This record gives sequence, structure tokens and C-alpha cells, in this order.
Amino acid sequence: MCGIVGMRRFDGRAVDPELLGRMMEPLAHRGPDAEGRWIDDGVGFGHRRLSIIDLEGSPQPMRAGRDVICFNGEIFNYESLRKSLQEGGYDFQTEGDTEVLLALHRTEGVDGVQRTNGQFAYAIWDGERRALILHRDRLGVLPLYYYWDGRVFLFASEIKALLPAIPGGARVDEASIKEYLAYRSVPAPYTLFEGVRKLEPGHRLIVEDGGTMRIEPWWTLPTAAAGDRSPQESVEAVEQALRQAVSRRMVADVPVGAYLSGGVDSSLIVSMMTELSGGGRVETFSAGFGDPRFDELPYARQVSEALGTVHHEVIVEPGDFRDLWSRLTWHRDAPISEPADLAIFRLASLARSHVKVLLSGEGSDELFAGYPKYAWAARAGLADLLPASLRESVFRAAERALPGRFGKARIALRAMSARSEADRFQTWFAPFTAYERDALIAGEERAQHRSITARSEGDAIQRMLYNDCHAWLTDNLLERGDRMAMAASVESRPPFLDHELAELAFALPSDVKLRGRVTKWVVKEVARRHLPASIVDRRKVGFRVPLDAWFRGELRDMAGDLLLGPSSFVGSRLDRGFVEAMLADHQRGRRDEEIRIWTLLCLEVWHRVFFEDGAPPQD
Repeated sequence: MCGIVGMRRFDGRAVDPELLGRMMEPLAHRGPDAEGRWIDDGVGFGHRRLSIIDLEGSPQPMRAGRDVICFNGEIFNYESLRKSLQEGGYDFQTEGDTEVLLALHRTEGVDGVQRTNGQFAYAIWDGERRALILHRDRLGVLPLYYYWDGRVFLFASEIKALLPAIPGGARVDEASIKEYLAYRSVPAPYTLFEGVRKLEPGHRLIVEDGGTMRIEPWWTLPTAAAGDRSPQESVEAVEQALRQAVSRRMVADVPVGAYLSGGVDSSLIVSMMTELSGGGRVETFSAGFGDPRFDELPYARQVSEALGTVHHEVIVEPGDFRDLWSRLTWHRDAPISEPADLAIFRLASLARSHVKVLLSGEGSDELFAGYPKYAWAARAGLADLLPASLRESVFRAAERALPGRFGKARIALRAMSARSEADRFQTWFAPFTAYERDALIAGEERAQHRSITARSEGDAIQRMLYNDCHAWLTDNLLERGDRMAMAASVESRPPFLDHELAELAFALPSDVKLRGRVTKWVVKEVARRHLPASIVDRRKVGFRVPLDAWFRGELRDMAGDLLLGPSSFVGSRLDRGFVEAMLADHQRGRRDEEIRIWTLLCLEVWHRVFFEDGAPPQD
């Protein structure tokens, strides 16, 4: 992958090459192999390249006639598209996918993107229309941000690249803080930076020559199941689609490896990689945390030994959090949303000396109902039989009364206390419920989650999956996957988020995703054909970090100092009594508040990095 920046001026001023260069500088990690820029009459593009395909060719920004492209990503079916375009008479000058994407626009216009299979964010200057056109891939694997004040339009792969060109510099978007407390990220189109927006997945943005801007969808995720496949037919279809997705994501002119946690998703992907490589070398990478409760390294080793991969491991320790927190917050452009972000960076850093591309299992849980909460979906919905006011008080009291060891039951009760179905879907992963957010900070909260729920269809599981794909997956997991890998100049590719596989997943009935009490049933049945039963049937652990113990030990003093110190941003914006009580409950062991402490700490570190201390050293 790469880093892209650009601007379109409507104030009569020329694009400043020096300013464009300062926008490109913070993206050096996304493109350490080459850089280029193009400027012409009020418009300018900058590009940092990580060479994956056509290593010596395909320089960017790339021009053909009056059109110019600045492209971040991969078009996995570029070879078949290239052949089709050549048969139609298009004369190619390079061997890569960048020119194929530009050729699609030149021959078929903005809808040429419909023919692609890939992960991407790109800008095209249409010279004939004098229009700037941005596209983001269907499921939001790659990021794209923009700023528009009526005089200048800016875009970039990462927010930090916009900041040098924003008049007056960066400012906190106070209205987004409450949403952050609900998601540990801010749902599109907003961010924690005032005036900075993210283009939503599957959307295009067009800035016309007169200065008008419009945003429109070019792809949408299906909203309800269709078809009448039997369970066995569903297994066959998923296996075929996943194999094709893995095969596509092995297309590269550089070595390709994979994350390997030892869970079903990553293990299945690695198994297919070894089969597709025909006995060739496959390198895998795993992380451990030195805590036997969450140690999945033995499972990863078991899979590696069974499949014959070249395996590498790294151990993440509390000191890594202290040492890397500020640096990775700068890369993330936001509070680090998941504790496992640091582990992903450590893995990508280890992988960088062996491979340039890593396949990941991201997206499987959100497409095929892999979380325990999906098994609770219908039962939690029974809470709606109670009036909203009574529901909130009853389930809040029940949740507070439960001892800390009943973690999953407490999460379910928190969700059941929500005021509506849309709020309940949001609450399953929320570190702070709606009533807690109201206690922490005043003001109205945006409610994008309600519009997402309003578009969803099907049964409770299908509606929950649709919601998770549009907020939790895109704005949290995929953002962290991109930033943490690119911080080490490694490209991350999630095969489960091939759009053809995603469309298939949403066409399947819920009873092949959640079957009885078995989550992600159809994926596990595919996995049985490739992996030992001990891997397929073991209890899901996830990429867990032992923060509960660390916040009572090595990281205890740091947490208190950052959240309750006299210069604390969190302390100045949020209710101090609430924060003090939360920290005390965790220290006494009355409640496990690790994720809430983490959420507030990450907000504090983000503010210090971008508004107080400046960018930390990157090496």
C-alpha cells in the first residue's frame, strides 16, 4: 500500500509545492520506496509508494492524456481487467494495477470501479471535466480523509498529512468525544479532529470545477439474506469463495506472509495459503503476552507445525505499552482503539524483515457471527417487552450487583438496559453505556448507529451483523489493522473482506452462521476440512492483552497520573468523580474496568501527542 495526499484550490492561489511536500512527509512510513508529485493549475497530488506490484514501473502520480491518478491499494483482478481493456484497444505503458485503474476511468468513467476486486483509496483528476474524484473501497479496508472549507479541498490517507494545510491547525472536535466513549473510535464520516472527515466505505466524493462537492454510494452491503442454499451447499460456497479470496490476496511481486493467532480464521487462511503455494515457503507470525490466561502461542505453533510454515513469535510486555503508546497513537491518528494494536505493530515490525505483505483474519466474526453476543441477540431483544424507563433501571441495577467474574453476563445486561434496538446493538461493544456517557460529559450525541439500524433488514442476528460491519469493523478494527501494519511499512490484506465473499455471507441465512450454540458454524465446517479438530473446536480467546492485571500492577501509577493529574485533558473534560470511582473499583477488584480505563487513557495520550507534545520519535 501507499500514502496519498492532494489539494484543489478555489481561492485563486496556486498549489504550493513546499506545502504539498510537508503533507507528504508524515506518510513516509506508508511509502518508503519512492515518492512523486504532480501540480497543475490549482490542483496537486503527492504520492509515497510501497512497491508491491510492478516494482520498477508504475510511478505515481500517473498521467494519461489529461487525466491523473493518485492511488493507494491493490486491484487483485488487475490482470484480467488489463487483458479485457487491451482487447478493447487500450494501449498500456506499464505492467501494474495503477494504470489499469486509470484506464477503467478513461474508458468507462466513474463506474469503471464496479469491475474491480480490491482494497483501495484513490483520487483521479478528470482533466476534461476539471473534476476531482475520490473513491474508497467497498468495505473500508483502506482509509481516506478530507477537509473542505469552501476555499480549499484537501485529502490524504492519514489525518496527520492534512494538518499542515488546515488553516489555523488542528482542533479537537468536541462533539465527537461522546461518540468515542461509545465506540473507542468515531464512526464515519466524523473524526476527533474538527473539520476533518473520512469518506465512508463504498462511497465516492466528487468536487466539480465550480467548487460544489457531493458524496454518493457506489456499492452497498446487502441488507437481508437471499436464496435457499442448504447448510452443506453454504459450506461449499464459503470454501470456494474464501479460497478465491486468499488466492487473489497472494498476488504480489514481493513475499507474502500471514498473521497466525492459532484461532480458526487465521489458521484457515494459512492452510489455504500453503495449499495454493504448492509447497512453497509460507511465513507466519504470532504474538504472546506472557499470561497463561491469554497465551495462544502453543496453538499457533501447533498449526504451524501441522502446515509446515516458517514460524516467528514475539512477546508483548507492559513496557512495550509505555514505550510505544505515543508513537503508535501518532500513527493511528486517533486514540489506540484496541490493546492488541500494539501487538499487531510488533508483529508487523518483526515481519518486515521477512515479507512485505501480511494476510489477516479480520472480518470473519462480523460477517459470519463469530462473537458470543450473537448467541444472545434474540434473548436480549426480549428486554424490549419492558418499558424503556423500567428496562434501564432494572438491568443497570442487576449489572452493578454481579461480581466482576461474570463478565459476559454483565455485558449482556448492559446491552439489555439500552433504550432501543439500535442503542442495544451499539452497547454490546461500548466501553461506556448511554447513561454513563451522559454522566461523564454533557451534550447531545450524534446517532449514526440509529440510521445504520434503520437500513438493516432480516432477523436480529442479520441486523446485528449489518451494524457491526458499518461501525465496529470499519472504524475500529480495519483502521487499526491498516495503521499498525503500515507503521512498520507492511501491507495488510484481509481475505474475508473480499467483497464477493462479503456479499455471499449476507446472502446466507443466520442458521448457518449461528447453529445451535455454535458461532461462525459455516466457517468452522470449512475449517474442519483443513485443520485439526483441536483448533476448530477450542474456545475462542481472541487477541487478548492482560490489561486487568497490568492496570493493578506495572501500569497502575501511569493510569492514575494521566487521568487524574492537574494537566489531564480527560480530567478537564469528563466527570472527575466518575473516573476516580472507576479506578478505585478496579484496584479493589470489585469490577474489571480494564477496557474503560484503556479507553480514557488512549484519549488522554492522543490529546497529548497531537495538541501538547507533538509527533514522537518514529525509530
